[in-house]
Amino acid sequence: MNSEHQIIDRELLSYATTEEKATFYRRTYAHLAGGFLVFLILETLFLSTPAIVNLGLRMTQGYTWLIVLGLFMLATSQAEKMVARSTNRNGQYLGYFIYILAEAFIFVPLLSIAMLMTQSTVIFTQAFIITLALFGGLSLVVFVTKKDFSFMRTFLVVGSFVALGLIIVAIIFGINLGFWFSAAMVLLAGGAILYQTSNIVHRYHSDQYVLAALGLFASFMLLLWYVLQMLMSRD
Repeated sequence: MNSEHQIIDRELLSYATTEEKATFYRRTYAHLAGGFLVFLILETLFLSTPAIVNLGLRMTQGYTWLIVLGLFMLATSQAEKMVARSTNRNGQYLGYFIYILAEAFIFVPLLSIAMLMTQSTVIFTQAFIITLALFGGLSLVVFVTKKDFSFMRTFLVVGSFVALGLIIVAIIFGINLGFWFSAAMVLLAGGAILYQTSNIVHRYHSDQYVLAALGLFASFMLLLWYVLQMLMSRD
């Protein structure tokens, strides 16, 4: 049993050569950049289609948003499983695409409202740049310090459940969670970025770059959502 665990441990990226690590990082961030590009293309198509925009805005009315959130969580969960469990690279790419598609669709109502407020994409552009800067800074902390942030997993899980509970209560009772909730979620998303980047350094195998990219993409999108919410509440 111990020898088996030893073999598994030595498959981790932390045991890889410098060249293998560099290749893994390059592939991971290339797939992450590709995910951003596909997201922006899908979002542009969705926002330029009136039927999808109208559907997105209707989704936020009353209890419908609870159903939408439930379907979104189901879709992203299944996509994550496809990427994590598929031994076929095409299956992993399909799971990644489904995840990006779900994120692009869930952003439709928020971005539609943001564009109506300013009659432009300026708020989204600002939010994306701020998110990218925060993401880059937090990632740099992990790569420079080599610190293992796996201890944050419990905090992130508990924080996510608490946040989900507050969101459900807010929808049911028509409460606006406001600026400070978004600020707290930005901190939670920042923690998720530290955790996911730490996994890249310490937890993933050298062939799991699609899964690594998906984890980073999910954390980035969570941060982007609440940075955008904060900018909108400011205006």
